[in-house]
Amino acid sequence: MARVCQVTGKKPITGHHVSFSNIKTNRRFLPNLQKKRFFLAEEDKWISLKVSADGLRTINKRGLYAVVKELRAAGQAI
Repeated sequence: MARVCQVTGKKPITGHHVSFSNIKTNRRFLPNLQKKRFFLAEEDKWISLKVSADGLRTINKRGLYAVVKELRAAGQAI
């Protein structure tokens, strides 16, 4: 499964490990993803989303139904 937040679209990014001797080797920075179940009261059912911590804050701020409606408008199956 891809490591992509369904709400914010955050993906892994690349960077460097930097050693004490300043040798740089490639590495990946992964987003803080959690698989979370939410109860969608308007439809009276549970949905599962793979969201980042930032995505959880977005859901708390704007509301679950508004976020799900926007995701469906973008063509994502939920």
